[in-house]
Amino acid sequence: MTVKLAIAGSSGRMGRMLIEASLQTEGVQLVAALDRADSVWIGRDAGEFNGVNTGVAISSNVAEAFAKADCLIDFTRPEATLLHLQAARSAGKGLVIGTTGFKAEEKALIAEAAHEIPIVFAPNMAVGVNAVFKLLEVAAQILNSGYDVEVYEAHHRFKVDAPSGTALRMGEVVARGLGRDLEKCAVYGREGVTGERDANTIGFATVRGGDIVGDHTVTFAALGERVEISHKAGSRMPYATGSMRAALFLKGRKNGLYDMQDVLGLT
Repeated sequence: MTVKLAIAGSSGRMGRMLIEASLQTEGVQLVAALDRADSVWIGRDAGEFNGVNTGVAISSNVAEAFAKADCLIDFTRPEATLLHLQAARSAGKGLVIGTTGFKAEEKALIAEAAHEIPIVFAPNMAVGVNAVFKLLEVAAQILNSGYDVEVYEAHHRFKVDAPSGTALRMGEVVARGLGRDLEKCAVYGREGVTGERDANTIGFATVRGGDIVGDHTVTFAALGERVEISHKAGSRMPYATGSMRAALFLKGRKNGLYDMQDVLGLT
């Protein structure tokens, strides 16, 4: 059963990795590659970045891409993803969304669209990260008293949103396990004389620099001991290969909002 795949943001760092992964994944056929209308890569072969001739020319025609594809994978920016979401609804095709930085009302639009089309929407597509989400769920249930929780994340200098979507999901998983509301207990920055730490808060620390692909650590710190659960990405390929699994998961599904926990059978 082959999934005919379109990839958005084809000239970007993640787009190039997705194209490479699509050419290496059994059951996936790359049929369309999208980029901005003003991109210098329009009209060039999608595999040129990797020295491969795919026969798929990069285009800015979203409707044409959906006419060919079963599913679009999108790791762009919220404004572009929402345009692709509208096109997917019109075409009745699936969508894998790895874009982060959405506002609450934008996430609601994605959930609404999922009543009509199948969508995998996850802050991180890497299989290892989703295993960490599951570990955090268990850890929060066990370490539910006497432990301060801090979430640390580091990414490359080009990332424009903070904290990362993955860090926020980690915070959400832990908060849920502790019976807390992350919106009420999250602390996103500390400066000056802050006073003693509130034991009910979940702290976030963000680092941006160089070419760091993605580091995430959740620390459960008590008096006398520390438990740390981490994931460190050495390249973007884990996100790309996880996205291929998500696209294959959507094949044959008519509608519904899923995340990688569903794709991996962890729910």
